[in-house]
Amino acid sequence: MKTIVLASGNQGKLVELGTLLGALDLTVVAQGDHGVADCDETGLTFVENALIKARHAARATGLPALADDSGLCVAALAGAPGLYSARYAGRHGDDAANNKRLLAELHDVSETERDAYFYCCLVLLRHAADPSPIIAEGRWHGRILRQPRGDRGFGYDPLFQPLDSAASAAELDIDDKNRLSHRGQAMVLLRDQLQREPWRMLKTP
Repeated sequence: MKTIVLASGNQGKLVELGTLLGALDLTVVAQGDHGVADCDETGLTFVENALIKARHAARATGLPALADDSGLCVAALAGAPGLYSARYAGRHGDDAANNKRLLAELHDVSETERDAYFYCCLVLLRHAADPSPIIAEGRWHGRILRQPRGDRGFGYDPLFQPLDSAASAAELDIDDKNRLSHRGQAMVLLRDQLQREPWRMLKTP
């Protein structure tokens, strides 16, 4: 059984990714279990940041590494919070403050102009110098509510209502969310690539 390291310190992401990877013959460990701290995300796109994080974890542990970079993109805010979703209000990972700022920014925006989508990029590196990473992307379209609903999930989930759903993302059960979400979509694509070429992609030099 192959071991890979998840290049994230976000507990919500770790739970979701661990669940989504459960169908594969993998042992998944968090980078924190190896004493690896988060790195600076200096990229200008989600893909760049995911590559930076995966390379950092692979280099530090010597293991294949999976990284996720994701965020919420709101049409009325020209794609913000986007890359800065986790620190939109200033402090990294303060979900309550981020949600409060988002609601304030959209206070005068009409119901018909509150379109948004969650985006996820997953990057899997066989090793730190891997020249051909596996990259999978997903988008989950919906709209921003005027007040939070639900106590599941994390981040902006209480404010995000997916298309064709009466529930917010934070009101969905975990199985439904994993099936529909941006991260779930990206993971299906990643799993498909791995299953087509089983574990050859995970060999180290």
